[in-house]
Parts: sequence; structure tokens; C-alpha cells
Amino acid sequence: MDTNTLATIVLLGGFVVLLMLRVPVSFSLIIATVCSALVAGEKLTLLMRNMVLGVNNFSLLSIPFFILAGEIMGTGGISKRLIDFSNLCVGWMRGGLAMVNILASMLFGGISGSAVADVSSLGTVLIPMMKKQGYDDDFSVGITVTSACQGVLIPPSHNMVIFALVCSAPVSIGGLFMGGMIPGILLGLALMVLSYFLAIRRKYPKGDPIPRGQKLKVVLNAILPLFTIVIIIGGVTLGIFTATESAAIACLYAFIVTFFIIREVKLRVMGKVLKNTLKTLAIVLTLIAAAKAFAIMMTTLRIPETITAALIGITSNKYLLLLIINALLLFLGCIMDMAPLILIMTPILEPVIVGTLGMDPIHFGVMMIFNLAIGLCTPPVGSALFVGCAIGRTPIERTSIHMMPMYAVMVVMLFVITFVPQIVMWVPNMIG
Repeated sequence: MDTNTLATIVLLGGFVVLLMLRVPVSFSLIIATVCSALVAGEKLTLLMRNMVLGVNNFSLLSIPFFILAGEIMGTGGISKRLIDFSNLCVGWMRGGLAMVNILASMLFGGISGSAVADVSSLGTVLIPMMKKQGYDDDFSVGITVTSACQGVLIPPSHNMVIFALVCSAPVSIGGLFMGGMIPGILLGLALMVLSYFLAIRRKYPKGDPIPRGQKLKVVLNAILPLFTIVIIIGGVTLGIFTATESAAIACLYAFIVTFFIIREVKLRVMGKVLKNTLKTLAIVLTLIAAAKAFAIMMTTLRIPETITAALIGITSNKYLLLLIINALLLFLGCIMDMAPLILIMTPILEPVIVGTLGMDPIHFGVMMIFNLAIGLCTPPVGSALFVGCAIGRTPIERTSIHMMPMYAVMVVMLFVITFVPQIVMWVPNMIG
């Protein structure tokens, strides 16, 4: 066995073994990389330098700003205003509260960019409301969890920023934001259709209509929170500022609206908000630094080229390759979180998807993020599923079984955006 083969086994095998031993992903990446480098005779100073360079990027500044803006607005009572606005729009329908849940997730996801934040903020209000109105416990949790996955598609999404940074092909963060809009909205509409038919079949109630005299107040209360989305999407789309600048402006706007206009929480909670932001940011940046060294080691050992040749050796049919890649990502999404998978799998799959199949990097990024979003609500490590079941006090095993129709809808929508690239590329191409 030659040195390169042994180093490859140490890198990939060591990483898998460490994960099975429940070592944190960041430490698993670093330990496996260092051990592989020692076997291959690579200089550790070069790996450390690449770890530093991995986080020394101006575009990464958008991540802490997006996380902070989502934390501020999630803490400041924004969710109640968005729920009332969603109730005004769709609450009158059969299964109206489920529709409200989905639409509120769509709107809140456009502010926080996080599925877990969405479930935490909206779920604490909507899951008890749905159970009180006669919805099944598992359905209440399931629709909250699956609709929250819109948050990683509808801009802003710090996962899209991570993909743009790790992808070697030139890809615009703003283009990724625009590409995720229609798939995110279509996912919400598909879940609404499913909820409507399930509501008829299971005789779920209609929602309570908003009194005529309160409709204007509900709309006015929702305008300021929703304007955050306008700042981010409009500013980037019109070229007024970059994604990083839009994140900083959105953060400042969220701070002013939450603490000086809405004023449902005191300014002293800002300490807790900053602490939560720093904890999340530390995890993200450590992952990026560790994954950068891991990716460099994979490149040195020519692992992406080997995997590309292996996949093409299975079949040269574009559609079969995309099916195989999506199945692989769906499986990996069940056992690993989204951010590390983006960092690890993008350098491996990019030569196949972008280089061989000719897929646009924006289409590739949205497809991957949509795919891995499904992993957020699947056992055994789906973080959004864990939070939803904790709020709804339902067992994960039972809830997962009752979520099968929702999983089916998400997978169908994944294949639609995979094989119909115009859905993803229409807005970016129109804007140019």
C-alpha cells in the first residue's frame, strides 16, 4: 500500500470513526487531517496557515451580522406580529392555522435565515395553539419543523454564504440569495396544498378570522419587521450594497426596530443576544477553519478526482448521476448537520456537478442546500426536529413516522428544482 492510499484511509476513515465516537465535527476534521498529513509527510505549518486563511475572508463578515439580526428579531416579539399577519392572509381557510404556520415560517425565515431559530421562535406559539384547536400533536410539530426549512432557502441564509466561500467556481452570494427565493416559496406552497388536503381528510378546523377593525393594525404592525427582507433582498438585487453590507444594515435596522420602536423587550437582553450570537459564530467559524484544512488535504491526495472518476464510472447519464448524488446527500443529511456537510461535500461534488455535468454553481448551491435542509428535520440528528419535538413534547420516533407525507413533498420538490434549473436560475438571470 502506497503512502497516498494510506493517508487517504487515515483521513476519511479516521473522520468517520471519530464521528461514530461522538467527537465534535470540528475536532474530528482537525484530528483526521493532522494524522493524514503526518502519514503523507505534509508540513503541519501549511495546514495551520490554510486554516487561518479559511476564515480570513471579508465575505464572512456577513455571517455574524445575519446571525445577530435573526437573534435580535427572534427575541423582540417579531414572531407574534408575523403570525397575526399570516393569520390575516390565510387563516380563514380549512386547516388555516397550519397555513399560518407555513406562511409565518416563510416570512420569519426571510429574517432569521435559520430553521432552528424559526422552530424555536414560532413553534413555542403555534404548536400549543394548533394542539388546542384540535390538530394532532405530531402534525402540529411536523408542519412546524418542515416549513421551517424554508428559512435556509429564502434569503438571507448564512449557509449560502458558506457555500459561496467554499465553492471554487465563481459564484455570487447575491445570485445564490436570488436563486433560493422561488424554491423556498414553492416548498411553502407545496406544504400548504398538503396541509389543506390533510385538513379536509382529518376534519381540522378553520381559523378564526381577524375582525374587520383590526386588519389595518395587523398590517401596520407587520410592515416594519417585513421591511428587513426588503432591505436585504432589495439592496443586493438593485446593486445598492453587497451581501455583507446588507447584513450590517439589516442588523442595525433590527436593533432599532426591536429596542426603540416595538419595545416589547428591554435593552438589557442584548447581552444574552450577543452571547447566543457569539456561540453560534464560534461553531461556524471553527467548522470553516477545520474544513478548509480538510479540503486542502483532500485536494493534495486527489480524492475529489478519484470520486469523480468513480461516479462517472457508474454511469455517464446526467440524470442518473444527479439521482445518485441527491440520494447520497439525503443519506448524509440524516447523520450530519448542514454546515459541515456543505464544507466537506462541496469540494468533492463540484468537479462532478459543475465540471462534468455543466450545472451552474448557483443551481448546484441551491440544490445542495435544499437537499441538506431535509436533513434538518430527519432523525437521528435533525436539529430542527429535535427542537420541534421538545416544544411539542412528542417522541421523535412517532413524529418522524407521521411526517412521511411531508418528507415525500420535500423530496419531490427537491427533484423538481434539480431537474428543472429554470426554477432556480430565472430570478438570477432576469436580474443579471
